[in-house]
Amino acid sequence: MITIGIDPHKSSLTAVALDPTGQIAASIRLEVTSTTVERLQAWAQQWDQRQWAVEGAAGLGRGVAQGLAAAGEAVVDVPAQLAARARLLNTGHARKTDPIDAASVATVAQHNPRLHPVHAEDHSVVLRLLSERRDDLAGERTRTANRLHALLRDLIEGGARRNLTAAAAAGLLRTIRPMTSIDAQRKSLARDLVADLRRLDTAIERNTAEIDEAISAHGTTLTEVRGVGPVLAAKIIGHTSVVARFPTRHHYASYCGTAPIEASSGDRRRHRLSRAGNRQLNRALHLVAVCQIRTTGPGRDFYQRKLAEAKTPAEARRALKRRLSDTIYRRILRDQQTLD
Repeated sequence: MITIGIDPHKSSLTAVALDPTGQIAASIRLEVTSTTVERLQAWAQQWDQRQWAVEGAAGLGRGVAQGLAAAGEAVVDVPAQLAARARLLNTGHARKTDPIDAASVATVAQHNPRLHPVHAEDHSVVLRLLSERRDDLAGERTRTANRLHALLRDLIEGGARRNLTAAAAAGLLRTIRPMTSIDAQRKSLARDLVADLRRLDTAIERNTAEIDEAISAHGTTLTEVRGVGPVLAAKIIGHTSVVARFPTRHHYASYCGTAPIEASSGDRRRHRLSRAGNRQLNRALHLVAVCQIRTTGPGRDFYQRKLAEAKTPAEARRALKRRLSDTIYRRILRDQQTLD
């Protein structure tokens, strides 16, 4: 089995083929163009049994990794941190060149059987893009509303109420009669911010409709879980991607950051909160847990049982999040098996 490591850059990439003993069999450097994948495959035809290893397949290496995966090649994603460690161990120094980096990527793939395989992009990527767009829009709206509140605070005694809508802000501005040129400028800027709020509200409404349509097209049953609406379902599915890449629900919980980390010492056995994992997934599970705690149902009953076991509210909520990650793992896995 030949392992071909790829060190990608914006305008070029270097590929190095290692034989099973770790010796370099061949190497090639190509410019990144629309024919790069075809040229790589033509170069690699000399080896019938081969696998590809791409550094940062979710970053700079996304294009070539997705192209190879779509062409039916076996591709794994090598984290840059692992490649850097392999380079240091193999060379014994910190010097780096593109061929050395590519060989290090291939070395990691040869010795690490738990690397994530790269799958061709599917509908979950659409959901992730829409979810990330919604986060950007919501963040920009919050910043715009905060700027508007700051101006209204200086224009109106006592300022304006929280959760101000664009229509309510426009109504307030119509009642303001600036007494100085400075206040006139404040009112002018406030009008611009109100226009920005209207634009962002329209964009968020459009994004919500697109997410609803994409969730319906996906055919997921995740929205049947209490507290999971189309927006959270899009975020969860988009960041989970191919759930089969997680061998068990425990691996998925670790990826979500809901699996506690053991911090035992001597005879004392304890676990602490995990700060690792995908923080977007962790936040989505937190929102679902809070929703279930506030409403009558199995989630609230589970939370109350944990409180009765002398757990703190935070510990009980974490236990519920872990239970939710297991539930979501099984449901997404079942959905993907059904769709396949």
